[in-house]
Amino acid sequence: MNVVDSSGWLEYFADGPNANFFAPAIEKAGDLIIPTISLYEVFKRVLQQKGEGEALQAIAVMHQGVVVDLDTALALNAAKVSVELDLPMADSIMLVTARAYGARFWTQDADFAKIEGVKYIQKP
Repeated sequence: MNVVDSSGWLEYFADGPNANFFAPAIEKAGDLIIPTISLYEVFKRVLQQKGEGEALQAIAVMHQGVVVDLDTALALNAAKVSVELDLPMADSIMLVTARAYGARFWTQDADFAKIEGVKYIQKP
């Protein structure tokens, strides 16, 4: 199972320099867990840059995985992880969601470079 950070989705959709790094996780839709916070972040950024039509297309691709809502248990665990690892809210929610589903977390966010269970690549 895999959770791809919002930056990874955006990199993939833009065919950026690290797109190939994220492709194996994203293109195996049956193994994807999608935290709802990621839907928010990706939709917002694509909406700003490309318009609503492309933003909705991005969300349709993401919906090929299993979308996981933020519930009380995930929220409280994310708050703990946020404090322990000094992570922003969205990052801690995505990491905790990955952990709850036994998934690997894929990212290019340097905050995760040394965290166990994370597949990290440096941003170009």
